[in-house]
Amino acid sequence: QVQLVESGGGLVQAGDSLTLSCAASGRALGRYAMGWFRQAPGKEREFVAAITRTASSTYYADSVNGRFTISRDNTKNTVSLQLYSLKPEDTAVYYCAAKLTMYSGYYYYIADEYDAWGQGTQVTVSS
Repeated sequence: QVQLVESGGGLVQAGDSLTLSCAASGRALGRYAMGWFRQAPGKEREFVAAITRTASSTYYADSVNGRFTISRDNTKNTVSLQLYSLKPEDTAVYYCAAKLTMYSGYYYYIADEYDAWGQGTQVTVSS
């Protein structure tokens, strides 16, 4: 099973940018479709962004589309999420997730479909 570790979270001001990273170990990341989710206090975990195994396609939640960018480097076993124009409502714990799949062109946006999760990294946006 792949192991995931997120990093890059922190405290920023509204309008700032941040880059989150997810480092994978144990398995080659190229076998996995990847996603980012987040969970704010008192709320359910929600989908943020997803990317196919080969980065051929990406998909975003409406709330972050145009502000966040997901990318991956299979040679380095890493996935990144760039966050721009951050808003206080983006405050949450952000989780990286991996879905083992034989389909190179598929992305996944349902949390239950994912096989492995990182421990999360906190992003706090002050107004």
